[in-house]
Amino acid sequence: MEVLSRAWRTDLALLEGSGSVVEHHGTYVVVRTPDNPGFRWGNFLLLRTSPKPRQLDRWLEVFAEALPDVRHRTFGVDDPAGGRAALKVFADRGYRTSESTVLTADDVHPPRHPNHAVELRPLTTDDDWAQRVDLAIACNTDSAGPAFETFATRQAEAERRLATTGSGAWFGAFDRGRMLSGLGIFRAGPDLARFQNVETHPENRGRGLAGTLVHHAGRHALDTLGVSTLVIVADPDYHALRIYQGVGFGGSETQLQAELDAV
Repeated sequence: MEVLSRAWRTDLALLEGSGSVVEHHGTYVVVRTPDNPGFRWGNFLLLRTSPKPRQLDRWLEVFAEALPDVRHRTFGVDDPAGGRAALKVFADRGYRTSESTVLTADDVHPPRHPNHAVELRPLTTDDDWAQRVDLAIACNTDSAGPAFETFATRQAEAERRLATTGSGAWFGAFDRGRMLSGLGIFRAGPDLARFQNVETHPENRGRGLAGTLVHHAGRHALDTLGVSTLVIVADPDYHALRIYQGVGFGGSETQLQAELDAV
């Protein structure tokens, strides 16, 4: 399937680069991450178009056949110009739906209030990557527990594998050795680089860390990875959108997702 959305194209490229299996069919894509079955957006179906109500049961059968060991149900819709109405069929069946804003930039500038007090550098050591896991746990307290810690650890292992390929890096903002904010930036197709998981520890928000780190990583991608366009995805109702716009990003399309807890 030819994928239209830059968000989904870059998602699939990074998933494949970090060890997931991406299988294209005529009107859908199956993504599998066998070593992390709890990773919802590493085990999902990407559909060409939103299904009609009478078609959804068939897609649920396809999901169960393609991902028999996965308990959740997650679907993406490759409609970059679509809106939440395209997800109504899922919402009517109890799915959580989201319409994320996909932003792009061909250049970035420093945020209005950059943070010059922290050290910005790629993660390299075992301790750095352990702090990556700790930061994810601190930023996802609603999911706290052994299952999320296992998920975060496996996810960091996949991110570290991707970082060793030379296609990008995971950056942290450190204060006296403690990682306060982090993100990934990786080449994800011709001329494209994609940001991943911009996170700042709850105790350190409001200090300009995320904007400073996004600018730093964006310059790294434009100057050293040989790309011309940066891609980042944000919740349109969350303050991070303004942070990204503040360093030069503008909205270009939407990314449509639907997810259901374990069945």
